[in-house]
Amino acid sequence: MPDAFVSGAPVRPATAPRAAESLAGAFERRSFWAVFGLLGLCAGVLLLAPTVVVLITSFTSGFSLKFPPPGYSVRWYQALWDSPELIDAGVLSLKLAAVGTGISVVLAVAAALALARRREGWARAAEAVLLSPLMLPALAIGLSLLMLFNIAGTGLSFATLVLGHVAITTPYILRTTSASLLQMDGVLLESAHSLGASPLYVFRTVTLPLIARGVLAGAFIGFMYSFDNVAVSLFLSDARSEVLPIRMWHIIESNLDVRAAAVSGVLIAATLVLMVVMERVAGITRHMR
Repeated sequence: MPDAFVSGAPVRPATAPRAAESLAGAFERRSFWAVFGLLGLCAGVLLLAPTVVVLITSFTSGFSLKFPPPGYSVRWYQALWDSPELIDAGVLSLKLAAVGTGISVVLAVAAALALARRREGWARAAEAVLLSPLMLPALAIGLSLLMLFNIAGTGLSFATLVLGHVAITTPYILRTTSASLLQMDGVLLESAHSLGASPLYVFRTVTLPLIARGVLAGAFIGFMYSFDNVAVSLFLSDARSEVLPIRMWHIIESNLDVRAAAVSGVLIAATLVLMVVMERVAGITRHMR
């Protein structure tokens, strides 16, 4: 019996066009992932390279910011303990970020509860106004607030600085809180109300536990943005309210002080630790998508 027949049925040999099409598809997929992988690698290098350079420079044994450093030492980290002006500026930045974020959490949660589930035009317009600082340049916000406070005749103080930071941190918390509210099942609220629970009791026992992770994620982002903000702080701080980013800018501008790199190293390490903790507690990457 000829080889072309098995059990009375002809055997169809593999066609060359189908094999070529399969090879072309595989090559296209691999080339696609290779190109985008290369682009992603380049983007990662561009984003991480400045941070790595600052970290390496912070361990220099020299007396100026220079890369690569002539030698390595931890002398500039030790020098931070003998720099009361940097410590005071850091404490003030922590206080400012904590107070501003606390006020922003209250305002953002209240606004999210009022606007997140509404579809009326006024609600969308109000939400757009509250989120507008995300789209405006920080310099424009700082200048606008400075002009507003001058017109009001209030002058500059720690209170005006807090108000400025509340304006720029509230949108982040509002965004993540609104996302958490939209993901929450409305039947839970209806069931609680139908059982006679008061609005405050429903918020405390049902709504808040369900949106807590979204609130924490937004608060973390807002706190970090407030802590290292330069533009708004530059316009709204007075001589008695020099925050850490402004102080670092001044010492770099005057003599390229290596202590600025050491402070940056401390901030980078603290940020990484806080990010890991917040990822475990609140899952911030899920709310930042």
